[in-house]
Amino acid sequence: MMKLRYPLLFLLLIGSLILAFYATQPKQPEQADYYPAGRDINDFSFTDADSKPFTPANLKGHWTFLFVGYTFCPDICPTTLADIRSVYDQLKKRAPNSQVVFISADPQRDDPARLKTYTAFFNPEFKAATAPHDKLFPFVRNLGLVYSIANQGEKDYLIDHSASIVLINPQGKLQGVFRPQVVPGRVPRVQMATMLSDFSRMMKLAGY
Repeated sequence: MMKLRYPLLFLLLIGSLILAFYATQPKQPEQADYYPAGRDINDFSFTDADSKPFTPANLKGHWTFLFVGYTFCPDICPTTLADIRSVYDQLKKRAPNSQVVFISADPQRDDPARLKTYTAFFNPEFKAATAPHDKLFPFVRNLGLVYSIANQGEKDYLIDHSASIVLINPQGKLQGVFRPQVVPGRVPRVQMATMLSDFSRMMKLAGY
């Protein structure tokens, strides 16, 4: 039997090849929840800010950054939409088919005209939609998010809602969730730099 003359060199070569292989593999998201196969989103039918139907067809062909809130929100919603606006151009550079969708959990007060004015303040390209609670709540829960009316019955009621941003892939499936950083005494915020980085990683992992 022939013996290897340089066993150590051989082992080093194999080790280098293995390291090189793993170095070329897409990295896992740093903070976002990632669903490799994508999670199905149940059928839904909402009304958008132009009073037109908003259905799963509006998600197909886009990377959708979806956020649930309401226009009377005093803190989380304006902060989050302003943060997304600050990196919107970078999202579009990574994926020109990126879109931002604001889903209102307040159909009683957020009619199409108000939704359009509100989102246009942040960016005219941002989309918005809402629906009655019997349609809206199952959709939000399907995405792994929550909302509830805090002081129901009062005129100026507030709505408690998730501060996460959901990522839906071009097939209309849930690809990931960007969770906010929670600091006592501060508004929960998704870190935009990390979201950009994790978005790039998820696109590569998903084969885009």
